[in-house]
Formats: sequence, C-alpha cells, structure tokens
Amino acid sequence: MAAPGDVVVVSNRGPVSFTRADDGSLIPLRGSGGLVSGLSPVVASTGALWVAAAMSDPDREAAAQGTMDVDGLRVRLVDIDAVTFTAAYEVVCNANLWFVHHGLFDATHRPAHDHRFDAAWASYRHVNVAMADAVAKEAPEGAVVLVQDYHLTLVARFLADLRPDLRCVHFTHTPFTDPDGLRLLPDAAATEMLAGLGAHVACGFHTQRWADRFVACCTERGVTAPPTFVAPLGPDPDDLASSAASPAVATASQAITSLAGGRRLVVRVDRIEPSKNIVRGLRAFDLLLTQYPQWREKVTFAAFIYPSRETLPEYLAYRQEATSTVAWVNERWGTADWVPVVANLGDDYPTSLAALGAYDVLLVNPIRDGLNLVAKEGPLLNGHDGVLVLSSEAGAADELGDAALVVNPFDLAATAEALHRALTMGDPERAERATALRSLAAAHSPHTWFDAQVAAAEPNGP
Repeated sequence: MAAPGDVVVVSNRGPVSFTRADDGSLIPLRGSGGLVSGLSPVVASTGALWVAAAMSDPDREAAAQGTMDVDGLRVRLVDIDAVTFTAAYEVVCNANLWFVHHGLFDATHRPAHDHRFDAAWASYRHVNVAMADAVAKEAPEGAVVLVQDYHLTLVARFLADLRPDLRCVHFTHTPFTDPDGLRLLPDAAATEMLAGLGAHVACGFHTQRWADRFVACCTERGVTAPPTFVAPLGPDPDDLASSAASPAVATASQAITSLAGGRRLVVRVDRIEPSKNIVRGLRAFDLLLTQYPQWREKVTFAAFIYPSRETLPEYLAYRQEATSTVAWVNERWGTADWVPVVANLGDDYPTSLAALGAYDVLLVNPIRDGLNLVAKEGPLLNGHDGVLVLSSEAGAADELGDAALVVNPFDLAATAEALHRALTMGDPERAERATALRSLAAAHSPHTWFDAQVAAAEPNGP
C-alpha cells in the first residue's frame, strides 16, 4: 500500500478556507462539509497533499503562496477564474449532476438544456483540467491520487496524458443515477463523464447499489467500466464523543431538555434541500397526530434544518415550503402549552449534537442519499436507546436496515406508522435495536474508508 506521503487527495472544497482580517492579512479557517470533517483528521500530519479549488477571493490570494502547511495539512489551492468556477459549480454540479444522481428533476418541466449548458460544461471541463494540471505539478512520482466526488469526474482522463505514472481512484459520495436518469443529461456530457470515470484505476461508492448503477450506465453507453469497490464512510466515534463532551453541547443539551418539556422527542438534522424530504417528514408527523390522537401534546418534533445552496431557485422554494409546512402543522395542532414542531434554521453544530444525544426517535427519510452520516452519528451519540426511522433510499439503509425501522420515503402513511411504532416500542426492543445500531454505525470509520481507496489503487485492485 502507498506510503502516506505518496497520496494526493483532490476535492472541490478543501480542508481550509481563508478570510481576511481587519489588517488585510489572511486567516485560515477549517473548511466545511462532511468530506472535510471525515477526511481531515485522517490526512493530517501524514505528509499527504490535498489539492482543492480556491472558492473565494481570499482563497485565491492564498493560492498564490503555493503549497501551504495549515494545522498539519499540506494544502494546495488552485486559482480558477471565478466566472468559470461558478458556471461549473452552480450550473453543472449543483443544478444538474446533483439533481440527476438524486432523482430530483421534474421531467415535465426540467431539465431543458440549451447553449448555456454547453458553455457551463466547457467550464466544468476547464475546472477539471486545472485541477489535473495542479496535481501533475505537485504529485510525487508514482503517487496514488484520490479524486473525490461528482465535481471532478474528468481529472484522471487529463492526468493520464500529463502524468501516466500516477494511479487515480475516484470516489462518488452521492448516489449514482441509473441509465434512465442519465438520459436527463445531454448525451455528449453524460458519455464524457462516464469516460472520465473510466480513466481511473477504480471507482468507489458507499453501497453496492450505486456501484451497480454506475456499471449499468457504462454498459448502456459503450464505456468500459473500471473495477468498482464499496467502502462506506463512518463517523469517528472518538471525535464524536470529544465534540459531544464540549461545554457548548452541555449548554445546548439543557435547552433541548427544556424544549421537550417532558414530552417524547422526534428529531431530524438536515440541510434544507429537496433530496432530504423534509416536507414529507413533516406531513407524516401531521398524519401521526391525525391517526393517533393520543400523541397530541405528548410529542415534540424538533427539526434542526439549515439553509443550503440558496443561489438555486429550487432550494429557495423548498425552504419556503418547509417553513410553511411547519407553520401549518403548528397552526393545526398547537395549543397554548404545546408547539408540535420546533424548527431551528441555524447551522448550530453543538445544538445538533445535543439533539442527536436526546432523541426518542430519529427521522432520516431522504428521497435518495449516497450514505447519510446523521443516520450513523445519531445512534453513536444517543443516550436514550432512540429508534431510527430510516429511508430505504439512504445508502446507510444497506448497513443499518436490520436495526432501524425502514420506510419508503414517499409513503406518508407508512412513515407515520413507523413513527407510532417507534414511540410505542417497548424498552427491551428499543435497547436491542440501539445496541445493534451502535455496533453497525461504528463498523466503518474515516480510516477504513480512506484505506479502502488507497488499496483500490494497488496492482491487484479492489
């Protein structure tokens, strides 16, 4: 297996971003996102290089410094023209690839591709070329290059010409669409994306489902699929426990206890975006209160949901729909002493951890998810033998399904029934399921996930 110093990680968002102090100097901040949170502790102090895009003006200024050492990480930010980067990121990645892989398009109306998509795809290709150029200049001889996610599907194709000594492995963190879904992309772009992925020595996914769909897409398009491997990401239990022991979480836990007011607590923790299925979850809770009057004033639904990608009209509309549904449920069922749904729209990590520690029921019901780390973090943090109600379309259901209550995310009646079953479940079954969930959630870690990618680059493959 490659030595740590012979590994290069390539991602759209990096482990560090920069802001400008009052005196004009650059201040490094920890990058955001699940990839950064999971991978930074694994890569830190190993000598591995992390190449990522400069995403702001301060980032671009920092990129001029070349490779930097920040908090034990060797980081190389790539300065890409802001207009080009925005077209690639917003139009291709966020508004098209994300929607295709998560099955979010309403095909009656969207997509409708024209010359603007072609221009944006050219920008996407340019970003991938720029990242490949940076890796080619910085990577050690014979290095393993771990390319992350759908933003960078073409990097290996360009590196094959620039540095044929490098071994590139790609990992997709989202679901992968099936051949029918792929037809929602222009044919040329879809085939180029698959060919780009095919230039890697291996492609990894969180579940076999997504790997099989990728291979099916390649087969239909006449593209030779590389070997695939499955490597589910898991939380770092020690890091979670350390975070949960902080004073900020202790203070938040008191607030959660006060919020529950002695009632049973249903919790969700999500970004406000269409794939997370927040509105159907709220409507299922309304149906629970309709079908089972005994839960009125006896349960509180605490929704910790924070805005995301608000440059996209679909996301803004979905935020409005979610907040309107919260208001509708509260108006319908609320009393002077009880607010049925308490929605917190702030990105408040300590409060989210406190809520995961306190739930009686955790609702994770995405329309589709590559994995969903919350479904694993919740059981590891929870101290109440809480029950997990989990969408069959979350990648994590492949691992946790036997211990969770698995539901079709489109079936409100089934979701309401699962909530009722979870709330009425006896203590022995709750304890048994919680124990099993903790074991399953801890079975994979960021370290095992990282090692699986490096191993996939070896001559004998995944």
